[in-house]
Amino acid sequence: MTPSPWLRRWARLIPAGGRVLDVACGGGRNSVYLASLGYAVTAVDRDLALSAPARDTPGITWLERDLEGNAWPFGDGGWQGVVVINYLHRPLLADLLAALAPGGALIYATFAHGQEVHGRPRNPEHLLMPGELIELVRGRLHIVAYEDVLETVPLPARRQRLAALKP
Repeated sequence: MTPSPWLRRWARLIPAGGRVLDVACGGGRNSVYLASLGYAVTAVDRDLALSAPARDTPGITWLERDLEGNAWPFGDGGWQGVVVINYLHRPLLADLLAALAPGGALIYATFAHGQEVHGRPRNPEHLLMPGELIELVRGRLHIVAYEDVLETVPLPARRQRLAALKP
């Protein structure tokens, strides 16, 4: 269970010992990594079946929630870190930013327009438009790092990545 390289690179932005929300946690690889760094992690996914092997990891609270079909359950300003890897549901973007406490870090990486020629996902609803992450945080967060890249390893993939801090 190797964590996201983008998360490994920027996890240090999250205040030490802080509360971290891992949205669409999947198998839990990023949650396990964050817990190993001493963060109190809440891992949420609509189906926790994939995370079963990781569920005995100390420091992680696992929540099965359909964030697309229900109201945002996490409130505003209570998280020192919000992590989203390989997931996009545009109606949640404002909630993700509001969830951050002052000084908190947003670490986001997902597929972008152009990915459809390389494989899944192909649905435009699941692909960021050029510059979309930058526009999302402009004037709200301090951008520490941003990439819009075509990866070649392990497979070709078009991605956008962002690491930003809430003032």
